[in-house]
Amino acid sequence: MARFAVGGFQHETNTFAPVKADLEDFLKGGGPLPPLIRGAGILDAVAGFNVPLAGFAEEVRDRGHELVPVLLGATMPSGHVTTRAFETIAAWLVDDLEASKPFDAVYLDLHGAMVAEHVEDGEGELLRRVRATVGPDVPIVSSLDYHANVTDAMMRFSDALVAYRTYPHVDRAVTGERAARCLLEFLEGRGSRFKAYRQVPFLPPVTSQCTEVEPTRSIIRALESLEGGDVSVLSYTAGFALADIHDCGPAVFGYGRSQAAVDRAVDALRDDVLERESQFVATFYSPADAVARTKSLSQRSSRPVILADTQDNPGAGGYSDTVEILRALVEGGAEGAVFAIVCDPDVAAHAHEAGEGADMVVELGAKSGVAGAAPFVGRFRVEKVTDGQFVGTGPMYKGIRMDLGRTALLETDGVRVVVASNRAQAGDRSLLRHVGLEPEAQRIIALKSSVHFRADFEPIASEILVVVSPGWNIADTRAIPYRNLRAGVRVAPMGPVSEGPRSE
Repeated sequence: MARFAVGGFQHETNTFAPVKADLEDFLKGGGPLPPLIRGAGILDAVAGFNVPLAGFAEEVRDRGHELVPVLLGATMPSGHVTTRAFETIAAWLVDDLEASKPFDAVYLDLHGAMVAEHVEDGEGELLRRVRATVGPDVPIVSSLDYHANVTDAMMRFSDALVAYRTYPHVDRAVTGERAARCLLEFLEGRGSRFKAYRQVPFLPPVTSQCTEVEPTRSIIRALESLEGGDVSVLSYTAGFALADIHDCGPAVFGYGRSQAAVDRAVDALRDDVLERESQFVATFYSPADAVARTKSLSQRSSRPVILADTQDNPGAGGYSDTVEILRALVEGGAEGAVFAIVCDPDVAAHAHEAGEGADMVVELGAKSGVAGAAPFVGRFRVEKVTDGQFVGTGPMYKGIRMDLGRTALLETDGVRVVVASNRAQAGDRSLLRHVGLEPEAQRIIALKSSVHFRADFEPIASEILVVVSPGWNIADTRAIPYRNLRAGVRVAPMGPVSEGPRSE
C-alpha cells in the first residue's frame, strides 16, 4: 500500500481586474471548492463533488492506497493573488507536506492560471517549492484546468500534468481519475518519463473554446486518437487570455514511453490546432442588437433564447454587477425575460427588508467601477427572497453546495432579475429553480457566464447569443492591453502579432 500526499491551491487570475485575492478570500472559499482547509476534513469536504481531487481520491482508495490530505484552498477568479496570500498558503502547503513525510507520491489539484503580485507563474513557483521539499525521486502529478497557461517551469518541476478535456468542465472528477492512474503507473515502475510541450502562438477568445462545438470538439477527438502505444496521455489547454504573462496562451503537452513517439504526437496535435485557427474567430452582439434579435427568435420557438453576458462573467474575474443587458431588455420591451445573477448585496438586503410583494425604488448594479457601466434606476417588485443556498443539479455543478448569500427575485416592466449578495457564475438551472422559476418556461434567459452555462442550459435553448457589455473579462482579445506577452503570439485568431513585453 502506498501513501499519497494530496492537496491543492487554485486561482484563475484576471490581471486586468482591480480586486485582488487576499488571504481572507481563500479562507472564505469560492467556486466549487470549500473554504481553505488543512489536514483532516479535506476529502470529506469534496466527496461527491465534480472536482479533480474527489475523482483522484476515489480512484486511489478503490485500489487500497492511503491518502494523506495536506491543504486545499481556492477562491473565485479575480485580480492578482496578493503576495501575502500566495506566500502564506504556499508556506502552509510546504510545511504540511514536510510534516506528512514519509509518503510515496504527491498529487496537487491546481488550476494553471494563477498570477501573484510578485510571481508571474504561480503554479510553476509552487511546484518548484514542492519539488525542493519532496526531492527528485518522489513523483508529483497535478491536474490542471482547461484554461491553464502552461509554462516550462510547470512541466519541469512535475512528473505529469493532466488537463480537463471539456469546457464546460463536466470532466473535472474524471480528470482526477486520469491523474491518479498516471501517478499509480509511476509507483509501479511503468510511468511515462518522456515528456513534450509545445505552445500555440495565437490567443482564442474564451467564447470560441467550447468543446461541445467546433473547432475544439475535433481537436479533442484528434487528441484522443493520438493516445495509445508509447503515448500514454496528451493534453490541450486553451489558455486564459486575461492573464497578462509571458506564457499566456494555448499549449499542447504529453507523456510517453518514447521521446520520439510523444514528440510526434504533440507536434501533430499542435499542427491540428493551428490548422483550425480561423475557426476560432468569434461573433459578438451589443445588448441592444442581441435583444432585437432575441425577440424575433423567441417568437419562432417555445424554447428560451440564451444571452451570454461574457464580459461580466464572475468565473473569469468579472464582478457580476453590470446591468446593460437588463437595461436593453427593459427598453426593448422583452417581457418574460430573466437576468441572472446581478451581485448587489445592498439591493438584496433591501429586498429582504421590504419583503415579498413589496415595491421598492433602487439603483441596481454598477458598483464595482467598470468603465462604461451605470446602475439601473427603477421600481422593482420583490417576487421572492431566499437565503441563496441550493445544490447544483446540472452536469458541471451537480452535488456542489452553492451559497449566493441573501438573494432576491425582482421584477420590473415584465423583466425579472436575480440579485445576490455573493458572486457566482450562472451555470446551473437550479439557480433559477431555487427562486421559483422553471428555466424551460422562460422566453429569454440572460446569464453572466461565457461557456459553462452551456452544460445545463444549451439542451433547452433555441439559440445562444454572446453579448458584449461592460465587464473585466474582455471578450475580444485584440482589445486586451498586453504588456508582458511574449513576442510572436497572435493576440487573436488570424490577428495582429505581439511585439513582446513593453515597459509602462
